[in-house]
Amino acid sequence: MIYLKTDDEIGMMKVAGKTVASILYELREIIKPNISTKEIGDYIERRIRGDGMEPTFLGYNGFPASACISVNDEVVHGIPSEGRILSEGDIVGVDIGATYGGWVADAARTYAVGEISQDAADIISACEDSFFEGLKHCSAGNRLGDVGHAIQSLAESRGYSVVRDYTGHGIGKQMHEDPQVKNYGAAGKGVKLMNGMALAIEPMINEGTYETETLADNWTVVTADGKLSAHYENTVIVTGNGPELITLDTREA
Repeated sequence: MIYLKTDDEIGMMKVAGKTVASILYELREIIKPNISTKEIGDYIERRIRGDGMEPTFLGYNGFPASACISVNDEVVHGIPSEGRILSEGDIVGVDIGATYGGWVADAARTYAVGEISQDAADIISACEDSFFEGLKHCSAGNRLGDVGHAIQSLAESRGYSVVRDYTGHGIGKQMHEDPQVKNYGAAGKGVKLMNGMALAIEPMINEGTYETETLADNWTVVTADGKLSAHYENTVIVTGNGPELITLDTREA
């Protein structure tokens, strides 16, 4: 069932979203060569708790950390580790959620670690651009297929594939709610968008095949061919004046 949020409920989500957005912006300066993914994860947890919130991911379906940190060919759900040290040229996807007063906001970015290749920079850029292309269609009266089709069309026009095994989702009291928000599909199809819907829209695109595999830790999802993957996500509220992003820091370009 899709639950439309009231203004008061959206207000709670916005508080959580502001913290998520601030942390993701701060990571631009924190993510550097020779830092471990655990150090990044620990910073995120301290910041969330310091703002009086709970890290949504910690313990979610048994997930053992407060952030998903995924490096290079890791698509999503990477577990922070002391032994995973970032190197010059890596790209790293960071996905976090914060819960405030029982309401959740969720977002992700993919970062360059030092100087990266042009190929790596291009996939990061294409993933972000595909999100904003989909966002253009995220208005009441449109359909989820319009959003997914726009994301897919942009990503594939630049030579990338769109992950099928994992999608965006509704969000609110729970991190994952109805509806499922696919990053692919047919325009004019799917659930009709309505004012008050809260959606986590999150393109995951790959350099090669869209197929994925899950590692032995039962969490970390990697590309089936070992090629790069990028991830970009925001929590979006559908309003009468178009989509409102509640996890985008005002300092982001």
